[in-house]
Amino acid sequence: MKQEESVKASLKHLVFYPSTTAVKYPTIVTLHGRGTDEYDLLPLVESLGLSNVLLVSPRAPLLINPGGMMGGFAWYETGEGGIPHSQTFRSNVDVLRRFLAEIKEAYPVNPERLILLGFSQGTVMAYASGLLDPQSFRGIAALSGYVPNKSGLPFKVQELTHLPVFISHGEFDEVIPVKFGRESSDFLKAASADVDYHEYPMGHEVREETLRDLGVWLRNLLL
Repeated sequence: MKQEESVKASLKHLVFYPSTTAVKYPTIVTLHGRGTDEYDLLPLVESLGLSNVLLVSPRAPLLINPGGMMGGFAWYETGEGGIPHSQTFRSNVDVLRRFLAEIKEAYPVNPERLILLGFSQGTVMAYASGLLDPQSFRGIAALSGYVPNKSGLPFKVQELTHLPVFISHGEFDEVIPVKFGRESSDFLKAASADVDYHEYPMGHEVREETLRDLGVWLRNLLL
């Protein structure tokens, strides 16, 4: 992948082009977790060896602890038990959806091969954006997160039939317990989404086994 200058958009972001030349490219949008930034998931995607994919990596809009020792960014503020704070969550879902529309105009994105890939908070945002407009995405890769189905957002559940969703979760996840991943899988299967669910003997992280299974899933959709 080669990094190119990004256009001005609703979210600060990085964009990487594949070495191949095409009019439109299969595209992955990575959504990082709380406390990191737009660089965090790049090594993960690069390790998959997807040579013909355009990669767009936005930075979450909320700066954590400005001026403090702990930095990084977040997609939303959290309440008790890590549940999204309604106001920041809903407003930043709107920002992300606007950004996703902008990149389709700014970059050579193949709209029929657009994947959302999130980790932790980024997964929650990927679910929110994807389930509000499922016809706009080829699939959702959801790592260590959950469907925010108690947010009151008008998810288009009736349009999820056959939507490919890859879910991975650690059995020993201490940040977002594995039951949330299982409940998300059940919710999506009930809506007839095409769910590929995996649990691994790990915590709140991504391991080699995750990357192996994710790589297979992505290649089946994009290549």
